[in-house]
Amino acid sequence: MTSLSQIAWDDTVLPFQLDRSDIRGRVARLDGVLDRILAQHRYPSVVEALVAEAALLTALIGQTIKLRWKLSLQIRGDGPIRIIATDYYAPSAEGGSARMRAWASYDPERLDTDAPGFPQVGGGYLAVLIDQGSGTTPYRGITPLAGGSLSACAETYFAQSEQLPTRFALSFGRSTLPGGAESWRAGGVMLQHMPKASPFVAKEGGSGEGGLLAADDILDGEEGENWARSNLLLDTVEELELIGPNVTPTDLLVRLFHEEGPRVFDAQAVHFGCSCSEERVRESLSIYSAKDIRHMTTDEGIVTADCQFCGAHYEFDPASLGFEATKSADDVA
Repeated sequence: MTSLSQIAWDDTVLPFQLDRSDIRGRVARLDGVLDRILAQHRYPSVVEALVAEAALLTALIGQTIKLRWKLSLQIRGDGPIRIIATDYYAPSAEGGSARMRAWASYDPERLDTDAPGFPQVGGGYLAVLIDQGSGTTPYRGITPLAGGSLSACAETYFAQSEQLPTRFALSFGRSTLPGGAESWRAGGVMLQHMPKASPFVAKEGGSGEGGLLAADDILDGEEGENWARSNLLLDTVEELELIGPNVTPTDLLVRLFHEEGPRVFDAQAVHFGCSCSEERVRESLSIYSAKDIRHMTTDEGIVTADCQFCGAHYEFDPASLGFEATKSADDVA
């Protein structure tokens, strides 16, 4: 039987603030949206787990930004798990739902399905991309893959690129509720110290892996004590508390941080959503020449394209594609 608390908090991100510690945060629960993301593909479980972790991080990070359009995470490496990509789209109207999608690329010949996933990404980087839409310049921040997990990489990104001490506690995996079918569930807490009033002057070399900055390099004095205390409290969280459904996000915050003065704000709903369309795919194919289009044409005389995120299948008349076709149409107009 599905509990009312599970229904109420399915696929939501709850913002909060710890008034005593000058720390903000988010609690995320992904249920149906994660099932939809992973149902589009038949990834091995080791790849699914990394996609779930990346999607959960994206939901937590996306909700902290005054986002007008899209936030993306891209994890690229030279190992058998080559790419993990996620997109988080801001609500199109106030009070609306955010949208998410994700996919991965991997080499089945090199992948060890019995080994942990993160080491199989290999050497590479995690990139955070923020696109605020037409008329703006997209932002891109990059951090090396280090620390043993995607969440550790994200913590390093905020310390190194934004000088914002950040901490994630995540839990994700397949679960079966009494009387229900097996499904994916994920939950997490994000803590982030509020920006300092005065600019932070970076030291030469940090205490993190490879000399990267860590929270202890940024905070000291009372701020450092507040951050350390809040992290110790977060260390007491249990995995089942993160994914529910018996512990609501509000109950969790009271349990963990009642002495820190937790204050919650309106929760943000999240659902699966893809931005692909026939028009967008056609536009992406407009950069190719007629010769390129001929190479893409199947024996049946069509050009096909599949969306990596949602699995949508598109078919086109090759005569209508390529920049020559676009130019001809413009000339006629």
